[in-house]
Amino acid sequence: MDPKEKKQKLDTSGIASPSLSKNKDLVISSPSLSNNKDLVISSPSLSKIDVDEAMKKQNDVTMLLAGKVIPAIAKNSNFVFSPVTINAVLTMVAASCDEESEELRSFILSFLRSSSTDELNAVFHKVASVVLVDGSEKGGPKIAVINGVWMEKSLSISPLLKDLFENFFKAAFEQVDFRSKAEVVRMEVNSWGSRHTNGPIKDLLPDGSVTSQTEWVYGNALYFKGAWETKFNKSMTKSKPFYLLNGTSVSVPFMTSSVKQYIEAYNGFKVLSLSYKQGLDVDIYREFSMYFYLPDKKDGLDHLLKTMASTPGFLDSHIPKGKVEVGKFRIPKFKIESGFEASSFFSDIELDVSMYQKVLIEIDEEGTEAFTFAAAQRKYFGCGFVRTLDFVADHPFVFLIREDQTGTVLFAGQILDPSA
Repeated sequence: MDPKEKKQKLDTSGIASPSLSKNKDLVISSPSLSNNKDLVISSPSLSKIDVDEAMKKQNDVTMLLAGKVIPAIAKNSNFVFSPVTINAVLTMVAASCDEESEELRSFILSFLRSSSTDELNAVFHKVASVVLVDGSEKGGPKIAVINGVWMEKSLSISPLLKDLFENFFKAAFEQVDFRSKAEVVRMEVNSWGSRHTNGPIKDLLPDGSVTSQTEWVYGNALYFKGAWETKFNKSMTKSKPFYLLNGTSVSVPFMTSSVKQYIEAYNGFKVLSLSYKQGLDVDIYREFSMYFYLPDKKDGLDHLLKTMASTPGFLDSHIPKGKVEVGKFRIPKFKIESGFEASSFFSDIELDVSMYQKVLIEIDEEGTEAFTFAAAQRKYFGCGFVRTLDFVADHPFVFLIREDQTGTVLFAGQILDPSA
């Protein structure tokens, strides 16, 4: 049976956060998801958690995030963000919570539909040890993740928390001088993110985001490069019109193919799944795919996004299960970079939390290359017949990159204008 026709499991990463008082600043970004393959979780409580079920809940959280972020940040522009990176940041924050930060911890647990920080840590471990392991040496996607923690040097840290950062989250830990060198530390964090994404992600933390009252910064950088299982023929790429929401059009290069594709038509939209080359890793079974969600109407993107965000189990219930013959088939090439402060995530409560993320993603005939760097700032105060379907992505659409066996969404976004 074709791998795509197997029952897909759902996933994403759960998250939470640390201590919050009312009179100081705390800058936070996220821990590393990589290199945890041999990690053994010794806590008895983690062994009792149904990780697969916990990861299923996070799929709905991913779409809830998309439903909140895209209208707030990029209603009229191309946009991409990384749910798994945001989850990593918040999970690390949650793990270091103390009693003073119970309000924030409770809010994030509720928002992410998680029962405890133990559950978040269990999901984090599964994502780190399965989803975000580099597969390039065996012909699969190139994946690199790095985490860092910067802490004000005048503060004390318990050996247990330091051990948690370094050995569970696999984060580089450094004590720094925020009190007199806040701007220097900000530049160091930005440089760290740029180095670990091979250069494209620069200046994540804006001027003024790190101050003398900052006490913590957690950072997470993620790199993903995957080759299509079936590459597109460059000689067949032709420029065609892409229709914008304002009624005009732009000419952009479209990739095309005549081979069978994973496409399914639903009420008001279609879904296309393009598989990445998986490689020969016999130790870890996983499948990476990119999904395109195309509304039938050229102006149907807003309605589709609302449907995706409000329908429980949407992602797992809208996966093409088999290949079909294609009629007209065109996908635009695009390259976009998004940077934003995701404070709107936390606007529901009176807690001073700022979150920053930058993502760059490029789609072409070979496959996908994507970079992301995230930081959060916190302040103290199978068909039986042959079908033929068209899939012409010549108007605004939503896309995701996810690992299908766990359901973990690495990247999500929208394309309004591929030429922008």
